[in-house]
Amino acid sequence: MAKYDVIVIGAGPGGYVCAIRCAQLGLKTACVEGRETLGGTCLNIGCIPSKALLHASHQLHEARHNFAKMGLKGESPLVDWAQMQAYKEDVISQNTKGIAFLFKKNKIDWLKGWASIPQAGKVNVDDEVHEAKNIIIASGSEPSILPGITIDEKVVVTSEGALSLPKVPKKMVVIGAGVIGLELGSVYARLGSKVSVIEFLDHITPGMDAEVSRQFRRLLQKQGLSFTLGAAVQKVEATKTSAKVTYKLLKDNSAASVDADVVLVATGRKPYTDGLGLEALGVEMSAHGQIKTNGNWATNVKGIYAIGDCIDGPMLAHKAEDEGMAAAEEVAGKHGHVNYGVIPGVIYTHPEVASVGETEESLKAAGCACKIGKFAFMGNGRAKANFAADGFVKILADQNTDRILGAHIIGPMAGDLIHEICVAMEFGASAQDLALTCHAHPTYSEAVREAALACGDGAIHA
Repeated sequence: MAKYDVIVIGAGPGGYVCAIRCAQLGLKTACVEGRETLGGTCLNIGCIPSKALLHASHQLHEARHNFAKMGLKGESPLVDWAQMQAYKEDVISQNTKGIAFLFKKNKIDWLKGWASIPQAGKVNVDDEVHEAKNIIIASGSEPSILPGITIDEKVVVTSEGALSLPKVPKKMVVIGAGVIGLELGSVYARLGSKVSVIEFLDHITPGMDAEVSRQFRRLLQKQGLSFTLGAAVQKVEATKTSAKVTYKLLKDNSAASVDADVVLVATGRKPYTDGLGLEALGVEMSAHGQIKTNGNWATNVKGIYAIGDCIDGPMLAHKAEDEGMAAAEEVAGKHGHVNYGVIPGVIYTHPEVASVGETEESLKAAGCACKIGKFAFMGNGRAKANFAADGFVKILADQNTDRILGAHIIGPMAGDLIHEICVAMEFGASAQDLALTCHAHPTYSEAVREAALACGDGAIHA
């Protein structure tokens, strides 16, 4: 029986980061992972491969729509789908091999296989028992499928199947207008698919600032995506080569259907804890299948912790990473900290959409008076030069103190720009602090400064 200070279950972003931090803190650490490669869903069949396809398809869009405007003329690129898939796989390989290198560098044992916890302090991996003073569960999540829908990962697919289709479909139906559905839907729309999105709610991207959501939908529609909102999917009938999606419009209960070559089911994710033996251990769970933890990421069973998608909170890789580092600090006898009020969210379409903190709607619901500073990228010289002038920056600041409470960006490089505001919020900065900070010209980031100025006397270039 091998003995460790910590065994981490799961080698996704939360798990592998947690294991590395444990090792850095001097703890003898092992990490259990049943996949052939490290990195979990994110690196293997999620965040990283989807970004590769988003990047490739955006380059195609630029070549077809904007190159000639800049005097770059020639034949329009053709899509070699097999080569694009090979590029995606190479990106995955580079990242997963990088994690394996980090495990070796930090002397972390990779216990290959699937874990169960027969009792506190013990982890069974493929019938081999290992002992640990502490166990940290980072088992991640899996797609949540609507009742009555059968996934075959060929015609009716989750995000995993959508990343590796044998060919670009002529028609794709996306069920769910959240992050995953819109990112992958935009990939295939750029590649030539007719993409139809069906959403139960009357708006896309649940939880997003309403003003941003409305503009986002308009821009996606311009790119060729069509939306059917307020629609409940009733069934998906599939053959070997096509499918029919039947849905009911909530406004009048009328039924309708749409045919597709591929149906992407993107209706969210749920915690993946099957096979761990948590019920027998007496680990307390929520009604939604999440592992309950306290403020130190500890479960009700001594020595067992949990982080990431399998506990409460947004299912984001970077949230899991922060929790992984914090839980490692706790296990090492230090103090872990995660500021859940400053966790950014990003949608990697084009334009990108990013947010942090409160929305205008959440502040109104809480009765909090706020100032709103907005600046459109149309007034940003760099954005106009790069054919990226759609969208705006929106900063929400306390009416009395000017402290930044939230921010929302739809536009070029939004996922990178948001972090300036994250750092400001982490330090309790005011909108004026941002407005008084010199920003290089010409950069997209000037739009952030202008929005901060708009919280005061007004933006300069608006």
